[in-house]
Amino acid sequence: MYEWTRKFINDISSVTDSPRPGQAHPVVTPEGITTVEGIVKENLRVTVNEIAAHLDMSHGSAHHNVRGYKNI
Repeated sequence: MYEWTRKFINDISSVTDSPRPGQAHPVVTPEGITTVEGIVKENLRVTVNEIAAHLDMSHGSAHHNVRGYKNI
């Protein structure tokens, strides 16, 4: 709380985190969701593992992209 008070007193009004070195990049992107949408429309029985292999990403990252494509 002290840090926020100090920042607001010094006219720093942003409450979002600044990018830092080593900070994880976003997994769910509009491009990834669009790609997942295309894969799913092509084959409704596709698995998350197959999507992960197609997009060359981990199972967890593929799962987040599938969750971002809310029509499943």
